[in-house]
Amino acid sequence: MKTITAKTPHDSSFSFSRRYFHWKKKAEDDDDEEEVLTFSSSSHFCDQDFKDADFTIPAPTPTKKKPSVSKLRSALAVFSKTRIRTHHQSGLGTRVIGTLFGYRRGHVHIAFQEDAKLNPAFLIELATPTSVLVREMASGLVRIALECEKQTDKKGKKLLEEPLWRTYCNGKKCGFAMRRECGPEDWKVLKAVEPISMGAGVLPGNGNEGESEGELMYMRAKFERVVGSKDSEAFYMKNPEGAGGPELSVYLLRV
Repeated sequence: MKTITAKTPHDSSFSFSRRYFHWKKKAEDDDDEEEVLTFSSSSHFCDQDFKDADFTIPAPTPTKKKPSVSKLRSALAVFSKTRIRTHHQSGLGTRVIGTLFGYRRGHVHIAFQEDAKLNPAFLIELATPTSVLVREMASGLVRIALECEKQTDKKGKKLLEEPLWRTYCNGKKCGFAMRRECGPEDWKVLKAVEPISMGAGVLPGNGNEGESEGELMYMRAKFERVVGSKDSEAFYMKNPEGAGGPELSVYLLRV
C-alpha cells in the first residue's frame, strides 16, 4: 500500500486520506506475453478428478480510471486556505494593530485588527470626546478600562463580542461604550491609515460630517494582546525601543 504525504503546508489536511483512501498499485506479470493465470496440481481441490488438471482464468477487465490525485490535492488545498482565512477574520492573536480615531468634536473609536487588510475583530465607540482623550494623552500615560456585566444565560459568548461597556479613563468614569460593526465610514478611515504602522496625525474632514465635527484625528500603533482568562484581556501599546511616547493600555473585564 502506498500512502500519499503532504508536500506543502497547505496539504497537511490531506493526511486524513490515509484513513479513507487506499491506493493500490496494479501488479504486473514477469512475462508480458502471458495473459492467463495458471494453477498447477499443487492447488488444493477437493475433487480428485481435477487434481492434475490445469485451469486458466482470463485477465481481469480494466476498471474505471480513478480521480486524479493532483486534482484532489488541489481541492483540499483550496479548502485549507479558506479555513485559515476564516480563522484570521474571526479572531485575534497576540500581536495586533490598534487604531484610535475620531473627529475633533466627536467621540473616540478604538479598532483592533489582526491584519491591516482585514476587518477589525473588535471595534468600539466610546462616549469620551476626542478632545478629552488628546488632553489625557499629553500627560504621557493613559489607561482605558472597559467593564461589562457577566450574563449567566450567555456563558458561551466571547469577551470581544460583548455589546455594552462601562468606560473608565485614568480612573475617571467616562460613560458607556458600544461595540459596533465596521461600517463604510469606519472602513474608509482604516484604509486611509493602512500604510501607517505607527504614528499619529490628522485627516481632513469631508462632507457635512467633517464640517460639523472638524478634522479627523487618529493614532495608530502595534499592541500586544494578553489574555488573562475568558473574562479578562488587555492590550498594551508597543513603543519602539529608545523612542519616547505616550503609554496606552486598554483593559477589558467582565464582572
